[in-house]
Amino acid sequence: MRFRAAKIAAAAKPGTFVHMSCDSNLPMRRPLSIMRVVEDCIDVLFKSHGDGLRLLADKKVGASVSLLGPIGQPFKPDPQRPICGLIGGGVGIPPMVFLADALRQDPAWRPLAILGSEIPFPFELQPSALATAWADNKLVSSMPLLEDWGITSRLCSLSDFDGTFRGYVTDLADLWLQSLDDAEREQTQLFACGPTVMLKAVAALAERHNVPCQVSLEEFMACAVGGCAGCTVEVTTADGPAMKRVCVDGPVFEAAAVVWQ
Repeated sequence: MRFRAAKIAAAAKPGTFVHMSCDSNLPMRRPLSIMRVVEDCIDVLFKSHGDGLRLLADKKVGASVSLLGPIGQPFKPDPQRPICGLIGGGVGIPPMVFLADALRQDPAWRPLAILGSEIPFPFELQPSALATAWADNKLVSSMPLLEDWGITSRLCSLSDFDGTFRGYVTDLADLWLQSLDDAEREQTQLFACGPTVMLKAVAALAERHNVPCQVSLEEFMACAVGGCAGCTVEVTTADGPAMKRVCVDGPVFEAAAVVWQ
């Protein structure tokens, strides 16, 4: 869904989100990741699940919606590590698209997207023209938008969609990381967004391969501006353990710093 929101579009960065009023009859807003900025508009991609998002999905062209944003700390790619693995699961796909859009502006970056879903992907699966020597030649399905941008993407699912890897995103990312030599691994960093159990697995994968990783956490939140402290997570800091708010201190954190439950 696309929203004309010029001020938000001008300030948005990959990893930030909006807090959205889905309907005037619902007092609680919903946090939604920004998937893309197009001129003075932002795109969000969401699953029509629950009363609020179903009401949002029913909005007609021209309707007005209250948005707060952009909120949160964005991804911060390290230019010393130009090889970027973008790992998105389900509703964690949109921030990876936004990050890919930003990285493609500079040819020095070398992004690869590994995306997973257990329900049909929210786009038509497209056979990729971008080769991957590390993957089975039957693994051909890609995200058309990323393919148009010249960014390699490969898809994962346990639902046997055509041309997809049968397994978790971490399984496929592990195969890719194993294919890198030591010099390439020293130039690699990971970025991930998705369910907490997936992010915990990505963090473990990054630790095993000794590559840095940033994760965008998903958490229920009430105010989304740091006031209620209802979305706190425990992280390790230089001063010891601390509780940080996902909305304004995150949602992006260093994976190694998160105390995974």
